[in-house]
Amino acid sequence: MDPLDDAFSAMRVRESLYARVDASAPWAIRFREGKAARFGLVISGACWLIMEAPAESIRLETGDCYVILDGSTYTLGDDPRSKALNCFDVVPKLVDGAVSIGGGGTAAIVVTGWFVYDELGARPLTALLPRVLHTRADRYRTDILKATLELLAKETERPGVGTGVVISGLADILFVQAIRSYLDQANEGDVGWLAALSDRRIGAAMRAVHGAPAEGWTVERLAMVANMSRSAFAARFKAKLGEAPLEYLTRWRMFRAGVLLRSTERSLGSIAHEVGYESDAALSKAFSRVVGMAPGAFRKQKADVSTNPRAAA
Repeated sequence: MDPLDDAFSAMRVRESLYARVDASAPWAIRFREGKAARFGLVISGACWLIMEAPAESIRLETGDCYVILDGSTYTLGDDPRSKALNCFDVVPKLVDGAVSIGGGGTAAIVVTGWFVYDELGARPLTALLPRVLHTRADRYRTDILKATLELLAKETERPGVGTGVVISGLADILFVQAIRSYLDQANEGDVGWLAALSDRRIGAAMRAVHGAPAEGWTVERLAMVANMSRSAFAARFKAKLGEAPLEYLTRWRMFRAGVLLRSTERSLGSIAHEVGYESDAALSKAFSRVVGMAPGAFRKQKADVSTNPRAAA
């Protein structure tokens, strides 16, 4: 199984909102901290993405896309020094999913929005991703992202039967395409989960783990999959991901167990065998240690998301 497919299976996007900002300098919008993931695509012109705590400023050009999964506070604007409007002061001005703001100077068009997902189920994925997924302009990817956003606009403009399902699927596509773009731009020296996936040898071992998590994997066996010596593989794996191969294996077994606990009514013993444990007691012990709560409590806990888009965003 592709590790991204494995990870996305637990996100369960609940809803997505979309808006187009037709801006002219000077302009800026501040998006407060929330529980939703934020995304944006610069259709034309350029602007700044200013992150808070810790401070970081990113110049966005035409075709650039960003995804912020952790709901951090940020500002979009023509200049980091421009006075920012609160996002909820801008929302009432929306007409047919678009808003015009600014002082009449240099123009920019940004499609922005958010999607609400199962935060608890997606935690293993979001914990491994960069704080900001920023991808540079790529004609092929940009066209796909624009087409996805246009479909989002049509669905939110005229809701109909199955709109919720469609919006959820489009948000998934948007997220996947942003990650694909990020992977395409990865460099040899990059570290982190996505960088490891794009590494030919380490990525092969990760795919083996995700494809058969119940296998009796050892460092030696994974090194063979990666076509490396045991010592070289272990060192490269830890350098890329910040953890040893068997630590990664355990954590992703717990991830798969968590997905099954939340999405099925299967017994703990059945789930234990599927993820590589001989008994429900063995799985329960490992799950409590890694996740911080017993499997039964995890299954019962409600997803920490809001059904109110305004509150979530």
